[in-house]
Amino acid sequence: MAIELDTIAIAHTPFAEKFAIPRQPALAPAAKACIELIPPYDQPEAFAGLEQVSHIWLIFQFHQALPKANNKPHLRVRPPRLGGNEKIGVFASRATHRPNSLGQSVVKLEKVDGHQLWVSGIDLLDGTPILDIKPYVPYADIIDSSYNQIASEAPDKIAVSWDDSAYQAAQQHSTRLQQEVVALVEQCLAQNPKPAYQKPDPQRRYGVRFWDLNISWHYPVPEQIQVLSVTLHNEDSA
Repeated sequence: MAIELDTIAIAHTPFAEKFAIPRQPALAPAAKACIELIPPYDQPEAFAGLEQVSHIWLIFQFHQALPKANNKPHLRVRPPRLGGNEKIGVFASRATHRPNSLGQSVVKLEKVDGHQLWVSGIDLLDGTPILDIKPYVPYADIIDSSYNQIASEAPDKIAVSWDDSAYQAAQQHSTRLQQEVVALVEQCLAQNPKPAYQKPDPQRRYGVRFWDLNISWHYPVPEQIQVLSVTLHNEDSA
C-alpha cells in the first residue's frame, strides 16, 4: 500500500555535509536551526499554543538516504556506536538507511517567529524535509523504567584543542554569523566523527563544512583533535 506524505517545512541547519553531524539530538546544544514552514502550513493558527512548549519532536525524512527502487531492504546495519563493523537489525538502531527513510528528533524550541521555528540541539542535514511537528510531553515521553543496553550512555568524548589562528577565525565568524562557532565545532568534533575502526595518521587532515565555513582538523594523537583552520567555503573553492 502506497502512502504519500507532504513536506510541511524545511530545516535550515549548520550542517552542509553528513560527516560530523551529531549522532543524536541534543549532543550539540550550540547547533541552532530554523525550521521554515511552507504553504499551506505556514499560517499563525498552526502554531497557536506552541509558545507554551519547551521542546518539540521533528518527524523528518533522510532525504539523502532514500531507498533505491528494486534494491533489497536493509535488514541489518552497522551503527557507528558499535564501531561500524558489528551488524544489528535495522529496527534495533537509528540508522539512516530505513525502510521509509523516516527519522525523529527531539529539539529545544527557542522561539516562534512568524512562520519559522528556531530550535537548538539539532542533528539534521541542511535542507532536511520535515514531515510533522509535535510537542514534547514530559509525563508521557519520559519513561523512568526505560533502558537501551546497546547505547546505555552518551558516547565518550575526546579532547578538542585549537590552533591559535583557527580559534581567532572562529571567533570572528561567530560575530558575523551570530552563531557560536567555537562551541559548535567543539561539541561536534568531541564526538570523534571519524569511523571508529580507523586509526588516524597525525599527518592526515579531516574536514567538514558548517554553514559557509570549512573546518579542518587532525589527530595529533588518536584520542585528541586539533582544529587547524576555519575558512570561508568560497575562499577554499576559489
